[in-house]
Amino acid sequence: MEQTTATILAVDDDEVNLEIIEACLEDEAYRLVTAPGGEEAWALLQERPDRFDAVLLDRMMPTMDGMAVLSRMKADPVLRAIPVIMQTAAAAPEQMREGLSAGAYYYLSKPFEKDTLRTIIRSALRDYAQYCSMRTEIQAMSGAVSLLSGGRFRFRTPREAKSLSALLSGAFPESERVKVGVGLCELLLNAVEHGNLGLTYQDKSRLLALDGWDDEIARRLVAPPYADRYATVDLERTPGGISVVVTDQGEGFDWHPYLDFCLERATDAHGRGIATARQVCFTNLEYRGKGNEVVATLAVPAECLTGPTPDSAASVAS
Repeated sequence: MEQTTATILAVDDDEVNLEIIEACLEDEAYRLVTAPGGEEAWALLQERPDRFDAVLLDRMMPTMDGMAVLSRMKADPVLRAIPVIMQTAAAAPEQMREGLSAGAYYYLSKPFEKDTLRTIIRSALRDYAQYCSMRTEIQAMSGAVSLLSGGRFRFRTPREAKSLSALLSGAFPESERVKVGVGLCELLLNAVEHGNLGLTYQDKSRLLALDGWDDEIARRLVAPPYADRYATVDLERTPGGISVVVTDQGEGFDWHPYLDFCLERATDAHGRGIATARQVCFTNLEYRGKGNEVVATLAVPAECLTGPTPDSAASVAS
C-alpha cells in the first residue's frame, strides 16, 4: 500500500485536536478523514470496512469512547487488522496496559510532537501494507504447499523473507495462514535486519525517524561483513502441529525484553514483532542459545493436518 493512497481516520471529540492533527499532516500525501466521536467513527468504519489504512483514535470521548471503538474493531473480521494509534492525555501505566491488551498497536501521549506523529503513522502504514501484501501473496500461492512435510530454505533479503513467509504459511491450515504468515514475516525479517545485518533497536528508532531505514538495509546487504550472510528456516510437520526454526548468522541479542508488549516501548514506532508472533500468531515461541535461533510452533489438531506426516512423505528442501 503506497503512502500516496493511504487513508487515515482521525477520531477526537475536541475540534482543536483534530485541527492540530490536520496541520501536522497537511503536507503529507495522506487522505485524512475526521470524526468528532466514537459513534460517528464506527458508522464510517461499518460503511466501508476496507476504506481506512490506520485509525488515530482518542481514548477519552463521551457516549462511545476509544476503548469501545477499539473493542468493536477487534471483533470485526475485516477491521481487526487495521492498526490503531491510541492518543490520550491519560497515559497512566494501567490505562496503557489496557489499551495494548485490547489491541492498540501504538500509543501517542498528548501533547505530541509533529515528527513523533508522522513517524508513528508511517510505521503503522508500513505494518498494514505488509499485512495486506502478505494476505495477497498467500491467496496467490499454490495449494501444493499444503502437502509440504518439511524442508529447509535459505534467504538473505527482506524481500525474500516476505515471499518465503507467504509461501510457508501455505503449509498451515487455511484458517491460520494469514496470522501465521504475519508472524513468520516478523521472525524472518528480524533474522535479516537485526541478526545478519546487525541493526540494533536503537538504530531502527533513529533511522525510522530520519526515514532512512530502507536505505541502510540496502547499503548493508552489499557491504562486508554482511553481504555473505544468510539465514535459514526449517519447517517440520509433526502429529501435534507444525513448527519452524529460524536461524541467522548474527551475534545474537537479549530477546527477553521483547517477548511481551512493553509499556516503556508503547509509544515507540516499532518493537512489537516478537511479542505479536508469540502472543497472537503461534502457540509457542522460544529463543535458543545467544538469540540467533527461534522456534515457533502452532498446535494443530490431527484432523486439520491435511498434508503428509514426516513418516509418509519425503522432506522437500531448497
